[in-house]
Amino acid sequence: MKRSLVAIALLALCAAGCGIKKETHQKVLDELTATQGELAKTRKERDDLAGRNKALEADMDKQIKELIAKHGGDVERFNAEMQQLRKQQEQAEARLASYRKLQERLRKLVDTGKLTIAYRNGQMVLKLPSEILFASGQAELSPTGQTALAEVLAILAEFKDRRFMIAGHTDNVPIKTKKFKNNWQLSTARAVSVVEFMIQSGWEGKNVSAAGFGEFDPVAPNDSAQGKQQNRRIEIILVPDLSELPNLTNDPS
Repeated sequence: MKRSLVAIALLALCAAGCGIKKETHQKVLDELTATQGELAKTRKERDDLAGRNKALEADMDKQIKELIAKHGGDVERFNAEMQQLRKQQEQAEARLASYRKLQERLRKLVDTGKLTIAYRNGQMVLKLPSEILFASGQAELSPTGQTALAEVLAILAEFKDRRFMIAGHTDNVPIKTKKFKNNWQLSTARAVSVVEFMIQSGWEGKNVSAAGFGEFDPVAPNDSAQGKQQNRRIEIILVPDLSELPNLTNDPS
């Protein structure tokens, strides 16, 4: 990087008195500017990484000092809690890596508009537009909906041992048909249809559940067609494993 930067700089200095064309001169200057920008970006990334590592080391040192102060000379208990702390950090890093991997594999479906990914209350939420899965006012998966859902489930297959909640949502336009008296029933029936499809696809019933929210959990205002369309959705929610949550009772055992 340094050698190329020096070469470009010398060429730029020589341009005025060496018979180099104006266009070539400008091109060299542009390359010099780009190279300088790239160098600055690289240095910033290096400094940011060094800062994060330093902060992590400082946090670890702080926790170690707190454990030492807490336990005094109780080396055995100190070592046990240190081992537990390392285990929790390894589990957190493994979960983060899994989520990133899952996000990358779902990116193609996100780019085609078949689903969106959100994080809410510490949970990963996959949102599929109802129009892709169901005909208007219906709760049976359409052939196109089955294909789209199968694509998503194929990617989620490595998480089959985890629990998922399927949530159905509608807009605020009332519905009253022979089959559905209100949006509660429609949203719940749609969630159940997705759960049944998952079970038919090999998912265990104990790991999936269904819920209907009707129009009462919107993600956009219902005052426009676009907002209503966003609210008509099915959400596949990855439920956190209870073992991943902190000890809420503060029981040290």
